[in-house]
Amino acid sequence: MLFLTLYQIIDYLVSIIVFVVIVQFVLGLLIAFNVVNMHNQFVAAIYQALNAILEPMLRPIRKFMPNTGAIDFSPMVLIIGLTIIQIILANLARAYA
Repeated sequence: MLFLTLYQIIDYLVSIIVFVVIVQFVLGLLIAFNVVNMHNQFVAAIYQALNAILEPMLRPIRKFMPNTGAIDFSPMVLIIGLTIIQIILANLARAYA
């Protein structure tokens, strides 16, 4: 029962991280295509906060990934890795439940 509770907590946290990665990606696209402006203090604060949250998780991934120029695949690798962890923990939770 304890493992199932821990799995649910970790699952919830992983879902939040995936949501934040997607929000950062969409906001980055909106900034790149000049839909929103970084001169707006609210947009700049949100973008900096998202980068501060995600950079510790993305930095180790970027060290191992090859340089692809302007396209950063590290958020996608992070989402895939977190999804794999969710699947493994879900199977372990079912096995011990």
